[in-house]
Amino acid sequence: MKTIGKVIAVLLIAMPLTALVIKPASAGVDVFACEPEWGALAKTLGGDLVSVYTATTAYQDPHQIQARPSLIAKLRRADLLVCTGSQLEIGWLPVLLRQAGNRRVQPGQPGNFAATEYVTMLDKPVSVDRAQGDVHPGGNPHIQTDPRNMALVAKALADRLAQIDPPHAVDYAARYKDFDAQWQTALVRWEQQAAPLRGVKVVVHHKAWSYLFAWLGIESVASLEAKPGVPPSAGHLSEVVAQLRNQPAKMVIRAAYQDGRPDEWLAEHVPIRVVVLPFTVGGSDAAADLFGLYDDTITNLLEGAK
Repeated sequence: MKTIGKVIAVLLIAMPLTALVIKPASAGVDVFACEPEWGALAKTLGGDLVSVYTATTAYQDPHQIQARPSLIAKLRRADLLVCTGSQLEIGWLPVLLRQAGNRRVQPGQPGNFAATEYVTMLDKPVSVDRAQGDVHPGGNPHIQTDPRNMALVAKALADRLAQIDPPHAVDYAARYKDFDAQWQTALVRWEQQAAPLRGVKVVVHHKAWSYLFAWLGIESVASLEAKPGVPPSAGHLSEVVAQLRNQPAKMVIRAAYQDGRPDEWLAEHVPIRVVVLPFTVGGSDAAADLFGLYDDTITNLLEGAK
């Protein structure tokens, strides 16, 4: 008996570490979501079949996240990585992928899902130069501001979950069907509610709303950032003030995570409302889920347009 025990002990020591952390089939799909909107979508489509960890919050700039050891540990265990893509996470995700050493979620693997691959991208630059600021070669990555994009991503993500977890493919398909039916109904309601916003002129803090504006017909006339991702300067803000005195706008829009001081300064110098939008799930009390995200966005825009 002692000899058998020694043999088993030797085999366990020689066994690769990855073999020791294989999860049982009943454990479900472990999802690592880069942003709150994708974490919420994965949970909606997966229900109890998935365990979702979201790496960021609505009050963090998704461009600028620290590759903390806790994030590396979470990604090391993940079966599916769900991110925006289009280099939104270029400053931190490659480090996580390298340090985690998880083959399942590396680029090109089924466990690596980039939402921007499933929608038509806006604001694609003709050329890319770092002097232009935070410009994304593949186009504007903030696709979640248009709920029509969310519908496209939902279908692709449900299919990917089914690919990773074949025994529950029927369940993912059924959950997607239910979600899509509710989503299409909500889309009609949102578009009806937002009809008065068509043609409204606004100022943006950061060029993060192209998809939202394309959906609702809102016109952006100025940005507080002279270059994307570069904090507003006093000189540029003065230029915006001069422009708005000749060409007024209804409101200046910023995301919940952005510094509100430049917006408030602008509102002190020209008659303009400051509107804070949730930008993603959790960006306000009302934006507690995907449906609430767009409900609250439209409510705030309509209030700002009065």
